Amino acid sequence: MVDQILFYEPGEPHGFLSNFCQVPIRIATQSWPTSEHYYQAQKFSDVTLQDKIFSAKSPDEAFALSRKYQHLVRDDWNDDKLSVMAFIVREKFLQNPPLAELLLLTGNACLSEHSHKDAFWGDGGDGSGENHLGEILMNVRAELKHIEVGQSECLRNKAELSN
Repeated sequence: MVDQILFYEPGEPHGFLSNFCQVPIRIATQSWPTSEHYYQAQKFSDVTLQDKIFSAKSPDEAFALSRKYQHLVRDDWNDDKLSVMAFIVREKFLQNPPLAELLLLTGNACLSEHSHKDAFWGDGGDGSGENHLGEILMNVRAELKHIEVGQSECLRNKAELSN
């Protein structure tokens, strides 16, 4: 049986998996306070609104601003939201090695955002949701395992060449 790790709140044991986890991510010239800030801002074409979300004091505020301006969401957002989320989650872990290590320590466990509020990104609270965030996290974990193996092989090859 595969273990399952449920996460939702940043303060919980596996809260580092949450987009609300206070971990900065640098994209181009900006250091976004959280992956949630970045994700919510990408819903909009209006740079002023993106900046307002970027400057939100918390991921909760970034989320609330996104809801407040929901009528201004890009027409193509539903086509892009999965790739935007995959991008920012990947960057979160690639740019923060201690978090990448924690993600790798989840082994082969099924990762599920456990929320009755969200059946798209999460498990719907009862396991019936699509759990896209969990799927993205497991894909990033698999990529990190591959990177780790590749680095180990590279180091081993360097050691063999120097002998």
